Amino acid sequence: MEREIYNIDAKGKSLGRLSTEIAILLRGKNRVDFMPNKDAGGFVVVENSDKIKTTGRKMDQKKYYCHSGYPGGLKGELMKDLEIRKPGLVLRNAVMGMLPKNKLRAQMIKRLTIK
Repeated sequence: MEREIYNIDAKGKSLGRLSTEIAILLRGKNRVDFMPNKDAGGFVVVENSDKIKTTGRKMDQKKYYCHSGYPGGLKGELMKDLEIRKPGLVLRNAVMGMLPKNKLRAQMIKRLTIK
């Protein structure tokens, strides 16, 4: 099987709509021979990820949480701080949430490159 390479320009696109487009390409749902138990998606390269559009006050209000597993180990970070610290992680997390939660998910997300 030959995988295709898709280049996507994220400039001015909404975070959710862009994430669904990427998830469909990574999963291979755009192909005629799609099967849910096969990993037949292509490579996706996203450019201008820092110019993604968000609506409302998400940058100031939306929080991403991480727990260390220890008591009192819950940490929260605002969307704007996360985008400054690790550019592209917000988009990657959105795409991860849209991929199926099974063994193929790790293989699919490896084919996503965010620039």
